Amino acid sequence: MPEFKVGEHTYDVDEDGFLTNPDIWNRDVAKDLATTEQITDMTDNHWKVVQYLRDYYVQFGVAPMVRKVCKDTGFKLNEIYDLFPSGPANGACKIAGLPKPTGCV
Repeated sequence: MPEFKVGEHTYDVDEDGFLTNPDIWNRDVAKDLATTEQITDMTDNHWKVVQYLRDYYVQFGVAPMVRKVCKDTGFKLNEIYDLFPSGPANGACKIAGLPKPTGCV
């Protein structure tokens, strides 16, 4: 199983860099995972999207569709990509500690 190491922390991840155990997620883990997306500073806007994704996942067991993310957070799609250059599925969901989405996020 692949590992991702940053500083003194080591995380078990899948081949795409998503946590294999989402239960270990916390804000420090998110900051570490953000480095894989070349995000060095998690702003309030980053956290707004990440927390929305986590809350939605806890409630429904899946990641929301990107249209829902945009509608509910107030961000336009291009703003989501500005925050998470690899996109809402690969970037935002990874940082949020969600499993890799299988559909269109």
